[in-house]
Amino acid sequence: MPYFVYILHSLTKDKFYIGYTANLSERIIRHNQKSKGFTGSTNDWILVHKEEFISQSEAILREKQIKNWKSKSKIQELVQQNNI
Repeated sequence: MPYFVYILHSLTKDKFYIGYTANLSERIIRHNQKSKGFTGSTNDWILVHKEEFISQSEAILREKQIKNWKSKSKIQELVQQNNI
């Protein structure tokens, strides 16, 4: 089963969310449902980037790598390089 690292963007918040999952379509649906947490206050999250990995451990490492950048401009650069 493949795993995905994904980046979502909210126009309302003008923020990015980085995560990983084995079921990308279901995960995006859950992010767009009103709930507690970072993505729960708005429902306009759209997929702007994804990467596929064979193992969960690879996906986790890549997710951590991107999150450790702590740079909106670097994330925007990654998003612009890869059109979905």
